[in-house]
Amino acid sequence: MENQLVIIAVEGPSAAGKTTWCRAQMTNESVVEEFVAEYQPTGFEPDGTNLEVQASYWATVNSNRWSQAEELEVRSGIAICDSDPLKLHYSWCLAAVGAAPAERFERELSAVESAFEQLKLGFADLTVISMPSPEQLRLQRERDHSRRRRHFELHAALAGPLTHWYAAIDRVDPGRVLWHFPTQLDLSQCPPPRSDRSDLSLLDAVINELPPLPK
Repeated sequence: MENQLVIIAVEGPSAAGKTTWCRAQMTNESVVEEFVAEYQPTGFEPDGTNLEVQASYWATVNSNRWSQAEELEVRSGIAICDSDPLKLHYSWCLAAVGAAPAERFERELSAVESAFEQLKLGFADLTVISMPSPEQLRLQRERDHSRRRRHFELHAALAGPLTHWYAAIDRVDPGRVLWHFPTQLDLSQCPPPRSDRSDLSLLDAVINELPPLPK
């Protein structure tokens, strides 16, 4: 592998096939032997009545997944993450479709900035993302009997804002977003590791590149 030590985030709306793709990389000529699993709800997540507590909770959850990615990267040279450990896009997307107040995103952004300063969170070196059509998403949901996806309709509605988020990253730092799931990941074509994954100026640039949220 030409580029040692890289973190790759796998993204897309619910039922896009993120987990399936991650698992496939474990069988494609042993690209990876394991990957960082997506967060599994516990039933004890903050309910949003206290936005500060909610922001702190998710910053901690996502920092833990980032730490897992760093540890896996050191062990094997590559860490594939089933959904982006940064995950700040989620509250932004919710606000963009009116499903959560913009203040939630603002609080979570502040918590993420603190995590960046402490090097507990950062941008992946590469994001591979798939954006199937709404019809394809529903078809893939129906075929997957292993998961209930109770919030599927909401998460499907976030596809548009999710595209805006990663398009902003792509404009600010070109070459770091791959807009499809390759059948087999070509590690020799992965971009080199970022010199500073926890670059606050990059985070600011991405936020400034996004469309304004509704008032």
